[in-house]
Amino acid sequence: MHKVTDLKVLYFGTPVVLIGSRNEDGGANLMPMSSAWWLGQTCVLGLGNSSQTAANLRREGECVLNLPCSAQVDVVDRLALLTANPRIAEYRRAQGYRYERDKFGAAGLTELPGELVRAPRAAECPVQLECRVEEARPLAGNEGCTAFEVTVVRAHVDERLLVPGTDHYVDPVGWDPLIMKFCEFFGGGRRLTPSRLAEGWQMPGRLPAAV
Repeated sequence: MHKVTDLKVLYFGTPVVLIGSRNEDGGANLMPMSSAWWLGQTCVLGLGNSSQTAANLRREGECVLNLPCSAQVDVVDRLALLTANPRIAEYRRAQGYRYERDKFGAAGLTELPGELVRAPRAAECPVQLECRVEEARPLAGNEGCTAFEVTVVRAHVDERLLVPGTDHYVDPVGWDPLIMKFCEFFGGGRRLTPSRLAEGWQMPGRLPAAV
């Protein structure tokens, strides 16, 4: 039997993306997010307008989508409650967010330059997609968020993930993306480590990580 319910969270499961961008002073920024979907060479990113990354994408018109694998869950979790915007809303402070300008250092990742864009790549991420912003529009009914439409202009993929004998196809068996599902981390079909984001958002029903 189905129950009619007003769901508070609709994150049924999407890959985690570390968005690399440039701050106004030229420094590197890195933001974890999971509101992204792809079609062809286009990706749509859903971002809150108060984030430093949203401001960077509007100003610079480019970014790098760094995709971590499930084994990098701890790296992503270290970034979960950090912001490069010194103006932190009170509700975010209550969730545990704090200001941190050096996101690469905080995550323990190595910054690499983009080849076609100025935005930074994360060397340790097995997939890095250089992108240019094509359009930015507010979400219907939610003026606090923006949908950024970006085009992938260059892809960097760990050669171990490519289907043998090809240069253009990722092996779906070899690629195990880090998935965020209802603010919790999943990979390989199982729940991974406890999530700081879920704790900050006071998500109910949190269980110990699977062994």
